[in-house]
Amino acid sequence: MLRSLRDLFGYGVEARDGSIGKVRDALFDDERWVARYLVVDTGRWLERHRVLISPLAVERVEWADWLIWLRLTRAQVQRSPEIDAHRPVSRQHELEVAGYYGWPNYWDGSALWGLAMTPSALMEAAAAVHAGDPSPAMPEGDRHLQSARDTMGYRIAATDGEIGHVDDFIVDDESWAVRYMVVDTRNWLPGRKVLVATEWIREMRWSDASAVVDLSRGAIEKSPDFDPAEPVNREAEVQLYDYYGRPHAWGEK
Repeated sequence: MLRSLRDLFGYGVEARDGSIGKVRDALFDDERWVARYLVVDTGRWLERHRVLISPLAVERVEWADWLIWLRLTRAQVQRSPEIDAHRPVSRQHELEVAGYYGWPNYWDGSALWGLAMTPSALMEAAAAVHAGDPSPAMPEGDRHLQSARDTMGYRIAATDGEIGHVDDFIVDDESWAVRYMVVDTRNWLPGRKVLVATEWIREMRWSDASAVVDLSRGAIEKSPDFDPAEPVNREAEVQLYDYYGRPHAWGEK
């Protein structure tokens, strides 16, 4: 099912033996468009206040109760590697976190989660392949983790001018793939919100806080409305893709 990423902010996070805090932010991979970590504010429970939690550690999400349950204990979280809230998460820090928790590498393989399409499937695949606790290999290439909270508010540049800003992201609650940006067009089209698939984003310009999309302003103006109170179901997705004349992302014609 598809869910609002913004709605996760403020959700309570429960370890096996008690609360560890609330979701403050999410870090997404801007290359594969997947939410890789939740940034949890631990409040007064821990002196350092912020910890990283991967969806690999999520046992279940109780959406109706605003709760995320983890396969971790409070002691495990307490002893986890520290992060600097004022600096980007480095590849080295990812390596330290994965090694500490024993999480399999999401960067080994071509699927959304390396060897699998979902965090739970990756955990199962890793358990079947590895008998022991392998040392995670250092991921190659540049860091691609970005703050979802910071990106909300970025300007949207269409092929023929600016139109609105990023209001939210829509994620798949099983794979944690970031499927859509929610674009608020109120600074050009009062009161309207529309969806833009992340595959239609031509470029993210981090230096000037903007997202360049492969769509015209006129096309966006007439695109189907998005109502945050209504779920993004397959019918809505088909309507959106058919409107833009794009092949369905899920492989249908």
